[in-house]
Amino acid sequence: MQSQVRVVIVGGGIVGTSILYWLAKLGWTDTLLLERRNLTSGSTWHAAGNTTYFGPYAQMTRLFAGSIRTYLQAERDSGESIGFHQTGSLRVATTKREREQFHEFEAGYQSLGIPYHVVDNDVISALHPCINTDGLFGAAHTPTDGHVDPSSTTHALAKAARNLGASVEVQCPVHQLSKDGDQWLVQTENGTIRAQHVVMAASFWTRELLQPLGLNIPLYATQHHEVITESVPQIAALDHEVPAYRDSYVSCSMRQEQDGFLVGVYETEPVFWSLDGIPKDFKEELFAPETDRLMPHLEKLMVRVPAFAEAGIKVINNGPMCWTPDGLPMLGPINTQHPGLWLASGFNVGIGTGGGSAEFLAHWMVNGSPLFDLPIVHANRFGNNVTTEQAVESINACYRMGYKLPESIRVG
Repeated sequence: MQSQVRVVIVGGGIVGTSILYWLAKLGWTDTLLLERRNLTSGSTWHAAGNTTYFGPYAQMTRLFAGSIRTYLQAERDSGESIGFHQTGSLRVATTKREREQFHEFEAGYQSLGIPYHVVDNDVISALHPCINTDGLFGAAHTPTDGHVDPSSTTHALAKAARNLGASVEVQCPVHQLSKDGDQWLVQTENGTIRAQHVVMAASFWTRELLQPLGLNIPLYATQHHEVITESVPQIAALDHEVPAYRDSYVSCSMRQEQDGFLVGVYETEPVFWSLDGIPKDFKEELFAPETDRLMPHLEKLMVRVPAFAEAGIKVINNGPMCWTPDGLPMLGPINTQHPGLWLASGFNVGIGTGGGSAEFLAHWMVNGSPLFDLPIVHANRFGNNVTTEQAVESINACYRMGYKLPESIRVG
C-alpha cells in the first residue's frame, strides 16, 4: 500500500468510488480509496439503485442528472455493465396544487436539456397500467431516467478509476486522522498514509471518525424498509418495463424488480439507529423488519396499485440510511481550521445523487471552485454545535415529508 498520496478517500460505496473516478478524470490520479471491508459494504449494497431526475429539492436536479451521466460514462470507460434500466419515472399529482408545482419545473428542465412532461391520467395508464388513476391529477414524467444495479455501478466506477491510475485498498479500516504540518496522517489497519487531502465519504461512520478532531458532524442513521414482491402476473404479461412511480400521498416509491415490485416506504415515525455510535463490528447487516409501522402506507398503496395487494411478498429489507438535519448531503471543505479535509457524506439518496455530487466536489478540489453554485449542500452550513436532539428533530421532519414538494420551486 502507498504511504504518500495527494488524496485519500475514506469509504468505498457509490459516493467514494464516484469521487475517485472524477478526480482521475480531471487528472488527479495520485489518489487512494480506503474501504474498511469491501466495495459497497456500507449502505450501497442494499440500495434500490434508483436514478431519477426529479427529487423533492429542485435545486438538486443537476446532481441527479450528473449522476446518471457519470454512471453511463463509467460504464463506457470500464467496459463493465452498470445494469441501467431506462424505464423513466412518474411522480403522480395527488392534488391540483401538486400538478401546478410540476408545471413550475418545466422551464428549468428545458434549460438543462432533460426531457420532462406533465401528463394526464390516460398517459399514466398507458405507461403503467397497474396504477389506479382515480383521484389523480396527472403526473410529472421523466422518460429517460430509471435505475442501476448499485454493486455493478460501484465496481465499474472503481475499475474506470484504476484504469486511469487511481488506487483502491479494501479490508483497510481507518482508525484515526491527524495533522502533521500541511499534511494529513491517515492511520489504518495496514499502516499510515500521508496525504494533502482527505475526503470523508464514509456515510454515518464519518461522524465518529471526525469527532476526535473536535468536529461535530450531524450525521445520523434511520432504519429504512424496502418491500420486494413475488412475480406479478400483470407485470409479467407486459412487453415493456413500467416506469418508476412515486407518490406523496402514499409516501413511497415503487419500481419494477424483475416481474415484481420493489417498494421503498417513508413512514410517519422514522426509527433511528445507533445514535450513540455505530457498533464497531457492524458490517453488511440488515435489521428485523418492523411491518406494523409500514401498514398505513402499504394499505394506501394497495388502493393505488391493486396488483400490489395481490402480490406475494418475497423479502422485506430494513437497513440503515444516513441523514443530515435538512436531508441534503454535505459536500465541500469543512472549515478553514482543517484545510485539506473534505466532506462527501450524508446521502440518503446516494445512488441518485452520488455521481453528480462527486463531479461537483472533484471540480471544487481540482479547480478551486465547484462547477456551479449550490450552497444548500455546502459542508459547513450547520456549524459545529448541532446537538443530537436538534438533529433528530430536524431529520424526523425531513423523513416525514417523504415525496411532498416544498412550496418554493426552482430547478437548476
